[in-house]
Amino acid sequence: MTSFVKRIVDSTPFRATIIAAIIFAGVLAGVETSAALLAQYGPLLHLLDTAVLAIFIGEIVLKLVAHGRRPLDYFRDGWNVFDFIIVAICLLPIGGPFAAVLRLARVLRLLRLVSALPKLQMLVGALLKSFSSMGYVGLLLGVMFYIYAIMGVHLFGKHDAEHFGSLAPALMSLFQIITLDNWSDIFATAKGTAPGTAAAYFVTFILLGTMIMLNLFIGVIMNSMTEMHAELDAQKHDSSSAQADELLKIERQLAALRKSLAERTSS
Repeated sequence: MTSFVKRIVDSTPFRATIIAAIIFAGVLAGVETSAALLAQYGPLLHLLDTAVLAIFIGEIVLKLVAHGRRPLDYFRDGWNVFDFIIVAICLLPIGGPFAAVLRLARVLRLLRLVSALPKLQMLVGALLKSFSSMGYVGLLLGVMFYIYAIMGVHLFGKHDAEHFGSLAPALMSLFQIITLDNWSDIFATAKGTAPGTAAAYFVTFILLGTMIMLNLFIGVIMNSMTEMHAELDAQKHDSSSAQADELLKIERQLAALRKSLAERTSS
């Protein structure tokens, strides 16, 4: 029974059905934002939502059964815990003061695509793996922001109080500059006092902030992707080695059985 359920859970049609249900749940969440459609087809949408939720519950039950006598092993996989939490949230009754929050929480069902698609799992895993290194890059970026904000206050604060009057607006102005959103307006005001100084200030900050820092973030993520690929290859190698060892063990047992049968028949 357990092996049969495990074959179902690992089958391609089963995974395709779950992915289709997740996408359909996302479409339903979008349709429910229309007050007109909700008023006209409310009962039907509620029925379809219940059907999707039933599919997700059935998936969890089948995966628990697939673990045989150790169903709690299902929760050893972080993605399974993620799926379980999302489905549990969807089971909460929508009503009372938290109705809007619970409706928003149901949109999280679309995030189950991450756990359903291995490639997305790898991307998310790489992002999570890169957080530690990205933290240092972010710290470096914060130090650069702080230094340039103080420089901006001293250089342009008297003539451009709106953008560099104090530390807080200077930091917000630098954030606008680094996004390249109308940064030329800030530059036009600043260069009225000291054109050469303003040009050096803005050019160096944009080069450091948008180009070097962005490339650092991309480099960290690409390095994490490479590490994730290496880990997956190692896991596949370990899995194939374990399967080979298991097959070799079975072959030895069969050889011992054949030898035992041959001895009995000869005697």
